Amino acid sequence: MSTESLGPIGRTYSPETQITLYHGDCLEFLASIPDHEAHLVVTSPPYNMGKSYETRVRPEDYLGAQEQTIAHAARIVAPRGSICWQTGNYVRNGEVYPLDILLYPAFKKLGLHLRNRVVWSFGHGLHCRRRFSGRYETILWFTKAPSDYQFDLDPVRIPAKYPGKRYWRGPKAGEYSGHPLGKNPGDVWDVPNVKFNHVEKTVHPCQYPVELIERLVLSLTRPGQLVIDPYIGVGTTAVAAVLHGRRAAGSDIRAEYLDVAERRVRLAAEGKLRVRTMGTPVYEPEPGSKLLQRDP
Repeated sequence: MSTESLGPIGRTYSPETQITLYHGDCLEFLASIPDHEAHLVVTSPPYNMGKSYETRVRPEDYLGAQEQTIAHAARIVAPRGSICWQTGNYVRNGEVYPLDILLYPAFKKLGLHLRNRVVWSFGHGLHCRRRFSGRYETILWFTKAPSDYQFDLDPVRIPAKYPGKRYWRGPKAGEYSGHPLGKNPGDVWDVPNVKFNHVEKTVHPCQYPVELIERLVLSLTRPGQLVIDPYIGVGTTAVAAVLHGRRAAGSDIRAEYLDVAERRVRLAAEGKLRVRTMGTPVYEPEPGSKLLQRDP
């Protein structure tokens, strides 16, 4: 998508607008979206941890608010479309409450079908002393259709471990046994999270990487289709959409985040935004690197 085709950034949703960044409550934003308008609703909601962008509430109130958001998502997604909810854990008094498990009934109550519980694995985060340090979060991928849903594996295939492997017996003996475009990436994704030295880092304290959303955008939508993020933050979902020729719309209650989102989207359309390229191997220090040594 070029700068010219991007056009002006919309502040209220319109089918003619390529990118919409709504400043305000996500329920108000979602109420403005027509039924079946989006082919993908993907988001990472607040975890009720009292971060700067949220107000901590009683767990039952948090789950109730999420149910309202999920109900809107189910209403606006197309019959063959998908909903992806990326969540972590709510922690209270040292006890972990897995949000994906707590939210699962809200999706099932609406008749949605779980296709994958993707584990997003990353190497860095807070160091715990009284439990193992958390190094993963999850993505619940639901479809509205029980079988005829939109999914294209080929754009997100990864290199095969043994690309030259061949069948050694049977009618296909001597032929390559793997797919020529690579293998299925599976449901455990090793993608670095956005910490302070990450090329995509902005002012948002809990920003997720573009690559995480790219895989969903590429496999669950086609060019020109609409991707919606109710908690769009600094615009990572919109960036992934722009990079691959999709439309995007989202909302946030923090105007400063939307200002960052708009800058990132425009840079992405110009091909100037720094992102970690999809499929880049996770960095490992070279033998002898100072990163592997301790000062005496």
